[in-house]
Amino acid sequence: MLPLGLSDVQAALPLVAPRVHRTPLIRSRTLSERLGTRVSLKLEVFQKTGSFKPRGAFNQLLHLDPEQRRRGVVGVSGGNFAQGLAFAGRELGVPVTIIVPEGTPAHYIAATRGYGAEVEMAPSIAEAFFRADAYRAAGKASLHPFDDPWMMAGNGTLGLEVVEDAPDLTDLFVSIGGGGLMAGVAAAVKGLRPAARVWGVETLGCHAMRLALDLGRPVEMKPTSIAKTLAAPWVSAGTLAAARAWLEDVVVVPDAAAVAALVFLAERAKVLTEPAASCTLAAAETVRGRLGEHVVLVLCGGNAVLSDIAVWRERYGV
Repeated sequence: MLPLGLSDVQAALPLVAPRVHRTPLIRSRTLSERLGTRVSLKLEVFQKTGSFKPRGAFNQLLHLDPEQRRRGVVGVSGGNFAQGLAFAGRELGVPVTIIVPEGTPAHYIAATRGYGAEVEMAPSIAEAFFRADAYRAAGKASLHPFDDPWMMAGNGTLGLEVVEDAPDLTDLFVSIGGGGLMAGVAAAVKGLRPAARVWGVETLGCHAMRLALDLGRPVEMKPTSIAKTLAAPWVSAGTLAAARAWLEDVVVVPDAAAVAALVFLAERAKVLTEPAASCTLAAAETVRGRLGEHVVLVLCGGNAVLSDIAVWRERYGV
């Protein structure tokens, strides 16, 4: 059963739009020449907190009742959801606790605390979810980073913007972590432009959706890719159903290709992304012979630090 539809995304728009940036969609001549077709970039790197995550977080919080918001909420994240939920909570006056697994980059933790959230460390992502369940049992709302229809619908407002700005799009590439962004964006795009093809993208080592599609069910994996913000250890039944219904395919690219694409975007398109976003370019290059006349790459986040990029470049010889 599909977790949401176009009407859910459209209902989220008046709640989310006043609280986030309407990020630009720009044509890239350089990438158009590189891929042999017209290419546009959806620059969600310029969203508040540096990623798309506030869209879904605002929609989640605004669907809680006043008493739930008063008691505060808890979330699990080792990446951008931590900052997105912390920011949304601050703006709406909702106390936020984020449980992060060990190994979460220090700049993510610092930014999350900077937005006013309490941060609690857990030894693993599985333990983080376990602790969130304990908070929920004690009466605090636990907001899931991807397996939540309100989250998906809020994220889908990005897709509404893409269709408005690029009504002739033929192909859209969007990253998959747990699938909450993909599901919302695909619901919007396929609902408004059924002929457009939506391509999911994962990096090797964070390819839980590809595994789920191949095996016919969600399975747990240990993320190993450098694309930390795609590091969901599993996808949900709902996001798997969305992938089956709406995606043309899920393309898995190696970290080296994502880093090469990151460097190219920085040097030629003048946009600094993270591997979880630049992988969309690497995926489009992989299937370039199948592309239509107008390709949109969703650059979903830009929360990478220069020291990490330098390490990745040396590791992969980029």
